[in-house]
Amino acid sequence: MSSLAPFTNEPVLELRRAPVREGLEAALAELDASLPLDVPVLVGGERGAAAGLQSTDPGMPSRLVAEAGRAGEDEVEAAVEAAGQGFRDWSARSAQERAGVLVAAAGILREGRPRLAALAVRECAKPWSEADGDVCEAIDFLEYYARAAIELDRGPELLQVPGERNSMRYRPRGVAAVISPWNFPLAIPAGMTAAALAAGNAVVLKPAEQAPACALALVEALHSAGVPPAALALVPGLGDAGAALVSHPGVHVIAFTGSGAVGLEIVRAAADTPDGQLHVKRVVAEMGGKNCVIVDADADLDEAVPAIVGSAFAYAGQKCSAAARVLAHEAVYESLVERLAGAVEVQEVGQASRFATDVPPVIEQEARERVEGYAAAVARSGRIAARAASVPAEGWFCPPTLACDLDPGAPVLREEVFGPLLTVEPVESVEAACEVVDSLPFALTGGLLSRSPATVEAVARRSPVGNLYVNRAITGAMVGRQPFGGNRRSGIGAKAGGPDYLLQFVEPHVLTENTVRHGLVVE
Repeated sequence: MSSLAPFTNEPVLELRRAPVREGLEAALAELDASLPLDVPVLVGGERGAAAGLQSTDPGMPSRLVAEAGRAGEDEVEAAVEAAGQGFRDWSARSAQERAGVLVAAAGILREGRPRLAALAVRECAKPWSEADGDVCEAIDFLEYYARAAIELDRGPELLQVPGERNSMRYRPRGVAAVISPWNFPLAIPAGMTAAALAAGNAVVLKPAEQAPACALALVEALHSAGVPPAALALVPGLGDAGAALVSHPGVHVIAFTGSGAVGLEIVRAAADTPDGQLHVKRVVAEMGGKNCVIVDADADLDEAVPAIVGSAFAYAGQKCSAAARVLAHEAVYESLVERLAGAVEVQEVGQASRFATDVPPVIEQEARERVEGYAAAVARSGRIAARAASVPAEGWFCPPTLACDLDPGAPVLREEVFGPLLTVEPVESVEAACEVVDSLPFALTGGLLSRSPATVEAVARRSPVGNLYVNRAITGAMVGRQPFGGNRRSGIGAKAGGPDYLLQFVEPHVLTENTVRHGLVVE
């Protein structure tokens, strides 16, 4: 396993090819015939009843996708206890053996790729290109962290002097609680879970309540590949299950992706160290964003418009990296608004299962009401420059919306909307745009559209965001190519899919030995 080939990203499907589309449609038809799926609480290999939680199709809420068990404090207690036992077995395996298991799990996902993409289409209303990309990213995380585990096991080089031997090795921390979101229902839980397992930890996975079936597919692949049942538990549930995991003294690491409000509460709760808990919990949290795209006066608008529209409205703006706010130089502001408006008005809003769909439904009714509330506020205090002409009657659809002429203090300019709503503002210079970005509490992704190398260098030097994209869309980070993660209130911890990520799941241990012996023990 140490001779693994260098990591390469899993290639996405070419949806322009008819046989590819036909294969995906067949997978969807086969999945539909098996709905609803049963998703049990899985603890130590024991399956609990699949009851108490339901996931439905956001594009057709009457369609039940999965019946899931609802874990509570008792199930979380059992899962953490079992994981503590499973940790002993899993952590004792070599890094090469753990890597082999992750690579095997990647192969299982690869083999089941059409069905997994279809499941993301149904359970989370991801359009086909987004759903396939989600599966590819899950495979990438497994492959990438498998190789990272082997590299980590070698340990770093330390300074050596005569008469002394120094070495540093990394050991797993223990039980990792993984709390994952619904917007990347396979990729994000795969990344956090694979990293923890690669480093030798046991995992209790609590997926988003909207996507339990996708999480089960991941867990079953890992179990089939060789992860001991006790070392990986699945506890579908609501917020109380996540809170019980965070506060449990048997948890050593918490890996979370989700909203800023929940992330900050996790940080506060994890800081509590009761008597009897011998460790301080490590928190890895990827939270929200209010991502700005700066458009300079010299930008090529033919490239800017599709990059901005794709960043703002792909998957209905439900990516933490999605573009939410455009800061356009006043010299191109009017022209840019006009061209963006034209592009927004022709966005195809429809079911995720249609290959022509640009903008699918949002995840649930509450999300639609939140986005529509922001749109209504914009209509009262600013100007709606464009909205898609129509949306389907059934499902949680929000028309993609472009807003401008807003009051500088409007909440929509600072708060995360997480939906298909984009604002545009004029700025007198790139420097002024940087001032706006610098005033925000979020610092996840950002974009710059400019032809000036000097401007690119200046913005890159100043921008607080974790990922800055120049002259391209600001979503779609690739494992190993664009390690992903934010700063400020957008996240804490090393970037996912990057060389430092596994370090968060281990403890370093240094051994220093005096090698000048005065005689040897006879054995």
